[in-house]
Amino acid sequence: MNLTKLAKLFLNQPKFRSIQAQKLIYKELIDDWNNASVFSLNLRKELNSSFSLNIEHELYISKDKKSGKAVIRLEDGSLIETALMVHGDGRNTACISSQVGCPLACKFCSSGTFFKRNLNVDEILVQALLWARYLKEKKLGRLSNIVFMGSGEPFLNYDNVFSAISYLNNPEYFDISYRRISISTIGIIPGIRKMANESNKPNLAISLHFIDDKIRSIMMPGAKKYPLIKLFEAVDYYIEQTNRKVMFEYMLIKGINDSVKDAEKLAFLMKKHLYAVNLIKHNKTGKWETPDTEVINKFKKILRKNKIEVVERYRFNQDVIGACGQLVSS
Repeated sequence: MNLTKLAKLFLNQPKFRSIQAQKLIYKELIDDWNNASVFSLNLRKELNSSFSLNIEHELYISKDKKSGKAVIRLEDGSLIETALMVHGDGRNTACISSQVGCPLACKFCSSGTFFKRNLNVDEILVQALLWARYLKEKKLGRLSNIVFMGSGEPFLNYDNVFSAISYLNNPEYFDISYRRISISTIGIIPGIRKMANESNKPNLAISLHFIDDKIRSIMMPGAKKYPLIKLFEAVDYYIEQTNRKVMFEYMLIKGINDSVKDAEKLAFLMKKHLYAVNLIKHNKTGKWETPDTEVINKFKKILRKNKIEVVERYRFNQDVIGACGQLVSS
């Protein structure tokens, strides 16, 4: 997929042809120009040879028979992974990658085991397009939500991510509201502040995970230059500009950040307007383990006792190695 190349192919065609092509790709979700009956046979042949709609990928469908992950091969041979969560209440969420690998090297995340490059706009959009086609084929509804929580740090690929978001929001393309698009960051402060000043901005989620700068720097080396006090100042600035809730993601890792003391410290930090906690059970990667259910429930109880808004994330796609922290590419 290459939006610039597609536009060039229609330069010598009537303007309405380009509009038709756009509708066929993003609304009718065709995957072969032979299905474009509004075009002449010659034009269809030309498009198939010059601009294939095929997305080279492998699907891994979860045990719920609906959600899953996909491995997509890009033009340079790089592989990226993307996941789909079918919630069953009409929401269908695509988890999108923004980079091939991730340069932040978080100890508990498979995505950070290597880094190759940023994704371009088309490589970001093709992930959403793949899932939109899948949902249509399976009669599961439309793609309704996007989370930039796949491989990579979105704010380290800011321009391409926000250009892609403009297409995701555009009614002529994916027509997904900005309020249904979320960006997860380890806390890239310049990116948070820049997004807060955008005229149209998605939701903000912070991959917090640790409430002490020292251990956070060890487990999340990329966060070392962004101390928590400065991070919370940036988050508060975002809230001032948007009046929107910010979700703090906290992945519970056995023996590392799951103690009563950790829960009490987190509760103290979260006692602010429009702060909320998303508790995530660690999905096994490397040597790290998931805490026992009793420990998780106790942690959650302490937060709720302190009147902290907390939800526990459902573990989609763990059986296909497509859950939080498990996405990897090469």
